[in-house]
Amino acid sequence: MKLELCQKSRKTHVLETMISIFFILGLLVSTLAGASIEYQAINCRKHSAVLTDFGGVGDGQTSNTKAFKAAIAELSQHASDGGAQLIVPPGRWLTGSFNLSSHFTLFLRKDAVLLASQDEAEWPAFPPLPSYGVGRDEHAGRFSSLIFGTHVTDVVVTGNNGTIDGQGAVWWDKFHQKKLKLTRPYLIEFLYSDQVQISNLTLINSPSWNVHPTYCSNVLIQWLTILAPVDSPNTDGINPDSSSNVRIEDSFVVSGDDCIAVKSGWDEYGIKFGRPTQHLVIRRFTCISPDSATIALGSEMSGGIQDVRAEDITALGTQSGVRIKTAVGRGAYVKDIFVRRMTLKTMKYAFWMTGSYGSHPDTGYDPKALPEIKRISYKDIVAENVTYSARLEGIENDPFTGICISNVNISLTQKPKELQWNCTDIQGVSSKVTPQPCAALPEKSIECPFPEDRLPIEDVKLQTCSASALLEITRINYKDEVDANITIQGKLGLGEENPSIGICIYNVTMSLAKKHNEPAWNCKDISSVSSNATPKSCSAMANKSMECPFPEDKLPIEKGSKLVLPLARS
Repeated sequence: MKLELCQKSRKTHVLETMISIFFILGLLVSTLAGASIEYQAINCRKHSAVLTDFGGVGDGQTSNTKAFKAAIAELSQHASDGGAQLIVPPGRWLTGSFNLSSHFTLFLRKDAVLLASQDEAEWPAFPPLPSYGVGRDEHAGRFSSLIFGTHVTDVVVTGNNGTIDGQGAVWWDKFHQKKLKLTRPYLIEFLYSDQVQISNLTLINSPSWNVHPTYCSNVLIQWLTILAPVDSPNTDGINPDSSSNVRIEDSFVVSGDDCIAVKSGWDEYGIKFGRPTQHLVIRRFTCISPDSATIALGSEMSGGIQDVRAEDITALGTQSGVRIKTAVGRGAYVKDIFVRRMTLKTMKYAFWMTGSYGSHPDTGYDPKALPEIKRISYKDIVAENVTYSARLEGIENDPFTGICISNVNISLTQKPKELQWNCTDIQGVSSKVTPQPCAALPEKSIECPFPEDRLPIEDVKLQTCSASALLEITRINYKDEVDANITIQGKLGLGEENPSIGICIYNVTMSLAKKHNEPAWNCKDISSVSSNATPKSCSAMANKSMECPFPEDKLPIEKGSKLVLPLARS
């Protein structure tokens, strides 16, 4: 925000018995910039700006893609000087895809809505991800995500519960009508990045997946609300993909697909890329997805998935709780999966594993590449109104092993299936499970394990930061003043991080009241000049033999324009 060219009257103005003099600039922060908003982030930023400073227009119709790109380009210059944040104020901000930079925060104020453009020209085309080999919708490639970053460090996308609206209906229609040229865009995606935070936002109507950290490390995702119609195609909530040290918590998802889908590449491409998803924490998470899973592991898991810890999970009206999806040709592994304290209500399946989720990117997959599924632990689960207790289907000659289920109580729907536990090609144990599990899970007096150690991402501490654009005070001119009985001559400056520059005081005479403040001039963080000021101004104001300017041109209102006044009503 800028405040420029504030001019005092050209003619001498006499003021008497003043409490304080006119230029108390510190008060302008709260008056003009608005109260700052505190938020939690991995790092705070030294520099700040508002989207409107770069020509942003929040009318819901004007494209702001150029404004976002210009703002990020300028603010990224502060990456090595404390970083920068871009504040999106209330409004409806239409935009295409844009890329974030390192040491950067994008902050959406309450009632700020990012509207994803429906113009394909606003979405750059990218080649397929190397761990997938082809695009998911169309093999040729994919559109860039709305908010995108690659090879960035220390980046935050957060807000005061601002909204990102993917306006996905047009994309869903193209998908159903097979009119897509490339794979649909996601809402937020980071590639090859470290120290990523995505928090305190509402995401709605994504064209496809909502949040997709890929080839990333040290990722914090929290306080998200993600909403999509339950019949919308592939609107997964959060998909950590070939990423490590990830924490997902305190979030709510309504989706047309899996609420969380843990991935690591597809068949021969994922095997070759060889980057697993590992050290993942999911907690205090709620899901509604009638046709999909609360947490899916796979089916694209060819880089491996290991050390996943999920706890305090709630699913309502959802197809399944935690589902493992894999197939011949995937290779790699899903192992060391730990789940506890799940509450499931109105479910088709409480437990579901399948080794025949057989979609492949092409015919080049290796039929001898068999996945290894082992050490899968579930404990302390309550499920109500369930149709099937479990469907556990491994792969012939490649059984899923080390399955442990303990302290589980499943109550059934009024019309449950007769076969409650359908188990093939699996091995494991159970303890205190109702209804009684299949013979492949014999009763043992054990408690299934859950790790007691903490992952590094769990110990990440957040800082309290402020989302307020600093007010720019520049080119303020005072001249020809005579003031009497003054308590404070001058109080100038907005603070160390926001210096006031270009202040000019000329031909000003002031006499102090008997009880005046000391020091009479209180100057801090200013860059100013003065001339013919009595008493002498503060040392921060250089004494220059100059006259402060006053415009010689006239404003339109001064040029004799006729005003038409309404007639008074009798």
